[in-house]
Amino acid sequence: MQQSKGRPRGGGAGQESWAEPLHGRDPVPPEEAGQLRYNDPWYDALASGWGESAGDGAQAHGLVPPVRGEGVAEAAAADVYREVQRSAAFQEVRRRYRRFVVPAFVAFFAWYVAYVVAATTVPELMARPVAGAVNVAMVAGLGQFLSTFLLTWAYARHARLRRDRAALELRWDTQELTRGVNGGRS
Repeated sequence: MQQSKGRPRGGGAGQESWAEPLHGRDPVPPEEAGQLRYNDPWYDALASGWGESAGDGAQAHGLVPPVRGEGVAEAAAADVYREVQRSAAFQEVRRRYRRFVVPAFVAFFAWYVAYVVAATTVPELMARPVAGAVNVAMVAGLGQFLSTFLLTWAYARHARLRRDRAALELRWDTQELTRGVNGGRS
């Protein structure tokens, strides 16, 4: 049973209304009803409009105010990020990343496609028993899981040993440079 806390109970259908009366006021003016604005500083304006359209196929614009105004400090910070992106240290981190990811992707994708092609084109090979009720298809399928875990482990190890320290140094350098551009503001 809910308490009324001093409010008079309605005598209608037995339901108690928790809504406050508006006394003739509209909650939102009719001219602004379709354009709600968020004043929440934690609201990500970039993610809000992705994939949303204005109804006629065009992207909706201006419904949510930007989190930060575009000014001189933001333009200077963008220049800092472009400068860091062109730096030799950043290019080396990207090169190390590509040196691992491209061959690993090619090998894993080839292994996956070979499994699928073999399963569809040579079912008699895949049905060949290995041990008891276990056949080649089961072993290869479990090999897919095993190779996924091994690739994940190898990627994490490669990142930890070859890229993380350099990337962290770049991050700190970038933060220091943008802090200097923004006048000490973060």
